[in-house]
This record gives sequence, C-alpha cells and structure tokens, in this order.
Amino acid sequence: MSDETVLPLQFTEAAAKKVKLLISDEENPNLKLRVYITGGGCSGFQYGFTFDDQVNDGDMTIEKQGVELVVDPMSLQYLVGGAVDYTEGLEGSRFIVTNPNAKSTCGCGSSFSI
Repeated sequence: MSDETVLPLQFTEAAAKKVKLLISDEENPNLKLRVYITGGGCSGFQYGFTFDDQVNDGDMTIEKQGVELVVDPMSLQYLVGGAVDYTEGLEGSRFIVTNPNAKSTCGCGSSFSI
C-alpha cells in the first residue's frame, strides 16, 4: 500500500518549475499560483491564472518544489482529476489545464464546456 496521497488536481514538475522562476522574478516569496474558472470564453467556461499572496478559507493548496498552487472550492469542482502543466512549443509557452471533466474545448485550450 502506498503512502502517497492522491490529489484531486495534479501540479506538474514543469509547472512548478516555471512558477518558481516567475515568483523569483517578482521578488515576493509569499506569492502562490492561483488557478480559477470563470464564465466566458467561446465554450462557456474559461481558465484563469494569477499570482496571489493569500489563501482563503476553503482553498485547496498543492505544494511542489517549494511553490504552491491554490484553487478555490468552486473552481476545484470543475477541475477534479485534472492537471496544471506548463508547456513550451511552436505555439509559444503557456500554462495549460488538462481537464477530464470538459466535454469540449476551444482551439486555444483556454475555454471549455461541461
């Protein structure tokens, strides 16, 4: 039996590494990456990312490489089973969310429908 806890949302090594670099550029070690979902986008919901130095009541935090990913409870319900990753490619570099709950996504990958 494994002692590893299964988290409702994964925070990849690549994403944590990039967040760590961005936080060091900001010179504020208290910053955390907040991922959230809002209404909008071409598919109904869209992902958002921001730096935040607060953790609110009910927020879930995931730590990796000394940095934290923060998700509010409303957004988490749409992200369960997903992953926050960072990718660099021909389209540029960006944070991406892999979301098994999304029934469809738009071409840019930043909005989805349930």
